[in-house]
Amino acid sequence: MPVDRQPDDVARPDILSVRGLSAGYGPMRILHDLDLNVHAGERVGIVGLNGHGKSTLFLAIAGLTGWQRGSIQLNGHEVGGTRSQGPGRYTHRVVRRGLALIPQGDEIFHGLTVEEHLDSGAFTKTAWRERRRRKAWVLDVFPPLAKLMSVSVGRLSGGERRMVCLGRGLMSDASLYLVDEPSLGLAPKIGKSVLDTLMAIELGESAMVIAEQNVSLLEGRVDRIIGMHAGKLKGEASVSLAGAMRWEA
Repeated sequence: MPVDRQPDDVARPDILSVRGLSAGYGPMRILHDLDLNVHAGERVGIVGLNGHGKSTLFLAIAGLTGWQRGSIQLNGHEVGGTRSQGPGRYTHRVVRRGLALIPQGDEIFHGLTVEEHLDSGAFTKTAWRERRRRKAWVLDVFPPLAKLMSVSVGRLSGGERRMVCLGRGLMSDASLYLVDEPSLGLAPKIGKSVLDTLMAIELGESAMVIAEQNVSLLEGRVDRIIGMHAGKLKGEASVSLAGAMRWEA
């Protein structure tokens, strides 16, 4: 749940600090010595084409890659380090430290209802105790879900399923939300509506990182946009008048 912001003249602490992160699957190296800081109250966009490492970065932060090395600090606690096997073995600990990973696409269980999906997002003890209040907040964020709570998610439209996925992530006791390709596979109007909703969420002392292919959906709406290419972060990204992406080191 969001909390009150600090005054603007107070330095915001780092929610996420990544140093020298490399990661991959089997013999394949996807990420190459990445550094990234995300501050409390900040929205950061990461843009780039498919296959260049955006999702792998999110999976590495959650401990879900095949192997990785480097430092990942979440709320000042080390959750990275060297891992060579057992993807997901320690992910539950990262979640308890304050991570909510909202994957791309429809990562849902088609036989469960909307309410059951939302409840499944309340993973920690604190979130579970507060699940009724959190559900009320999620329904305030996504009003169309209010009439669909008892409906199987397999019967929902693409836009409604995406709301369920996002809502499940918002049910968690998180200080860092990683949102992977929220507009993927949606009609442009629906995708823009989903992004509008994410932008309207009051983060308080939490932070949000959004991975997107379409930089124009994020430009002017997040605090920073960072480009990713070939497994490396390429500095600030923006859109020229001609509509082409450009990079600034």
